[in-house]
Amino acid sequence: MSKFRKHMKIRVGTRESQLALAQTNIVINEIKKHYPEAEFEIIRIKTTGDMLYNKNLALIGGKGLFLKEIEESLIASKIDLAVHSMKDVPAVLPESLIIDSVLEREDVRDAFISDKYNSLEQLPFGAVVGTSSSRRKAAILSKRPDLIVKNFRGNVITRLDKLAKGEVDATILAYAGLKRLGLEKVAKYIFDCKEMLPAIAQGAIGIERRVADEKMAEVIAKVNHTETMTCITAERSFLYHLSGDCTTPISAYATLAGEQLSLVAQLAESDGTILYSSSQTGSKKQALEIGKAAADEIKNKSGILN
Repeated sequence: MSKFRKHMKIRVGTRESQLALAQTNIVINEIKKHYPEAEFEIIRIKTTGDMLYNKNLALIGGKGLFLKEIEESLIASKIDLAVHSMKDVPAVLPESLIIDSVLEREDVRDAFISDKYNSLEQLPFGAVVGTSSSRRKAAILSKRPDLIVKNFRGNVITRLDKLAKGEVDATILAYAGLKRLGLEKVAKYIFDCKEMLPAIAQGAIGIERRVADEKMAEVIAKVNHTETMTCITAERSFLYHLSGDCTTPISAYATLAGEQLSLVAQLAESDGTILYSSSQTGSKKQALEIGKAAADEIKNKSGILN
């Protein structure tokens, strides 16, 4: 018998940015397809990562700061569900919380944005590119070591405003976020995944709940996209076993072809000059093992994290 009451009100916690709210509404609309009579309340939560928007994430605790206050609210039962960009989610969650539902993944690629230039190659010598991502910094410098990479934080709209004011000559953002905000036209160039391997779980939206909350488990199970979950499980297994965080320029992208799961993973130096990679394939049932195998191979090649 269903544990879900038709008229139950579900409180959904999210960050305050326009993208976070857009993603939360996407989740709510998906759940409403299965529970049309459910009521929802969006709880906007200011996170430490948002409050310290001028600080370098690598120096203040990493991307987990975008989840801290939201997860505290979830643990305290002030909200019933939390919605996250999966690329911001650390490899290890609090013991009482779980993400066992993700929506179908959006476009995983990165987008080059500039008011003056159409690609990274067109940028003049010594141009300034803004990004807060160590992965993107390494990828940029591996292609154009002459460029200056400036720490560039803020939500999508804030960064586009900074770009328009001339603080940088170009920036790189996730194409998925631009699409969800209806801003895909600002992208001047979309990097192929072979040119710039995506962030781990980029383009995926995750729904977090309390482990003990069986009602919410039933609700969000209806919207889980199993193929996306399989792929990001392999990518996040790689993240976990490599002990990576936002200070480490790592990337991974998993794809499914029938029953076969393929994973490409990379580790770079922050200046982009040294790159280690691993390609693994296997059954989709071995997602965790495939991620670990990629991490083990890169550890052995690099010696950096052994």
